[in-house]
Amino acid sequence: MLARYSKKINLMVGIQSNGYFPDTINALISEGLVDKIAIDYKTTWEGYSGSIEGYSPTVKGNYEKCVLKSINICKNAFEKNQLTEFEVVFTIFYENKDYIKQISEKIGDVPLVLQQGEHKISTLHSTTPEMTDGEYICKKHTQQKRHTPLKLLEIKEIADTLKKTVRIRTREIGEISYNWRRIL
Repeated sequence: MLARYSKKINLMVGIQSNGYFPDTINALISEGLVDKIAIDYKTTWEGYSGSIEGYSPTVKGNYEKCVLKSINICKNAFEKNQLTEFEVVFTIFYENKDYIKQISEKIGDVPLVLQQGEHKISTLHSTTPEMTDGEYICKKHTQQKRHTPLKLLEIKEIADTLKKTVRIRTREIGEISYNWRRIL
């Protein structure tokens, strides 16, 4: 196992996980094979919606249960100094911003990162055989422009609803620590 070898040669080990396998996370922590864990929490919109692109409704229910269990394992390990770093990362899109507050309340007091999302349009579904490569690239670029990432100010507004200090990551500024402000 790579983590075991890395620890053997005195390297620190960090993993990013969607939290679906809490037993694996628990085993890594119990054996002292990981120093940092980032749980990339998938919201209903992006990861397990039950739609054709998402996971089935059964997987959705399991995901919610598993990710909450993973977060609790990491929270406890962090409090016991078994992890040097722990964070929960939300990739923010217009479509999922309403879920963030609900999930934040569910998971409680954990370090949060609000990460600017960017829609990846891998292929276009409405093409014709006559379409040239240039037309295809232009049409794809137009679609991506319609789905622009949230701006820093919009992410800060989401952070304000959480009423806790979070880290915000964007392409333009990198990462900042953001203290929510009370809106009167």
